[in-house]
Amino acid sequence: MSFIKSIEPKHFHAEIPAKPMGKYVHFITIRITESYPLFQTDGELNKAKVRAGIADKEPISRLAMFKRKQSTPERLTGRELLRNYQIGDWEKCDYNVDFSKTTPDCILYGFAIGDSGSEKSKVVVDTAYSITPFDDSHQNFTLNAPFENGTMSRQGEVTSRINSQDHILPQTFFPSIVTLKDPTESGFLYVFNNILRTRHYGAQTTRTGRVRNELIGVIFADGEIVSNLRWTQKIYDLMKNAGQINLPDPLNEDDVLKAASQAISELMSGEYISHTDFIGDSFQQLLAEVKSITSDETSLKAMLNQANTESSNYAQKYIIKSSEKGKKGKKASAATE
Repeated sequence: MSFIKSIEPKHFHAEIPAKPMGKYVHFITIRITESYPLFQTDGELNKAKVRAGIADKEPISRLAMFKRKQSTPERLTGRELLRNYQIGDWEKCDYNVDFSKTTPDCILYGFAIGDSGSEKSKVVVDTAYSITPFDDSHQNFTLNAPFENGTMSRQGEVTSRINSQDHILPQTFFPSIVTLKDPTESGFLYVFNNILRTRHYGAQTTRTGRVRNELIGVIFADGEIVSNLRWTQKIYDLMKNAGQINLPDPLNEDDVLKAASQAISELMSGEYISHTDFIGDSFQQLLAEVKSITSDETSLKAMLNQANTESSNYAQKYIIKSSEKGKKGKKASAATE
């Protein structure tokens, strides 16, 4: 069943292959904070000291959004949809506890269940870095936990439930490339839809962490492309040269998106791989087509069912049968001892 008309079928596999076949699709994404999220480890915001740009060699500290901070919320969005429409073995899945091994989530994003089997993720996400420096991208807030009456004291006793925490500021931009290896058409749409739908990232996702994903392009290639860091540094160079970085003022979103498109196009012109780029007007046509599929319940369910059928077939061929062979081999070896 075909869903997309604006992409040639040659970019997709008819079924999920067992071995890497050299087809990649890269989702070119700008993650924009819209509240005060927390991307932290051991109570501190994650950051890294790196060069400001490719041309600008000054070292600066940047906020870092680790890969699992990006991939986990997106795969949970997909799992939620599968449960909502009761597609596949959704009842068996319990994230980080038990996996069905057959759903699009398990096959595309991977799983590991000790001796019971594992599957390597076909979705590759690397650490993303803020365009602006750490010092201009975060703020420290004092947090408290008041009593029932809304005050910090009761019967003359003042509570000690006061703490402080660094938060990432709104309008902080994280360029991020999400890669799907050896896509089928429905697998491509499944991952695309997860990126578009996911709205919360980082810690305390029920109260903060609002992030909007602005996709500016999709690139099909026969290999991996530039890193998030290099793309971020190129954007920084372009915006600085254009006088668009005026710290501590936040960056203008229109300027960021324009520089991001120019940066990825210039970087791709220097790549040594074969690639087909959907950026600018060609991407807007593709995005409109994808939205027409994912926003309509009938077509969305058809896409999810197709993705589940492909994942289940893959699991039966390469995961469940191999697992059964392994168990038989262990029994045979135990019997001869």
